[in-house]
Amino acid sequence: QVQLVESGGGLVRPGGSLSLSCAASGIIFSINPMAWYRQAPGKERELVAAISASSTDYADSVKGRFTISRGNAKNTWFLQMNSLKPEDTAVYYCNAVIRGLSVRAYWGQGTHVTVSS
Repeated sequence: QVQLVESGGGLVRPGGSLSLSCAASGIIFSINPMAWYRQAPGKERELVAAISASSTDYADSVKGRFTISRGNAKNTWFLQMNSLKPEDTAVYYCNAVIRGLSVRAYWGQGTHVTVSS
């Protein structure tokens, strides 16, 4: 059974930084792409950033402030969030398409990020 486990959320002041991490475990042959989504209260879940073998993509609202990267440890990835704004407050979910015994998309459990003074 494949699982995604996130960590790193919390409370931060506007202008501050947070780093989120996601680790995938289970029977995994490959992961592509890896991504981060977020869902703010009363809003739909939206793509924040994604990284594949050939490209990296960001939502316009986070370009220049957030960076998605693969970890040195296998099957891990990160979201570095700088210059955080109150509108970045949301539950952040990691997501990936994983080839294991089957090929499907998986979601993490979500981690809360609150940007407030």
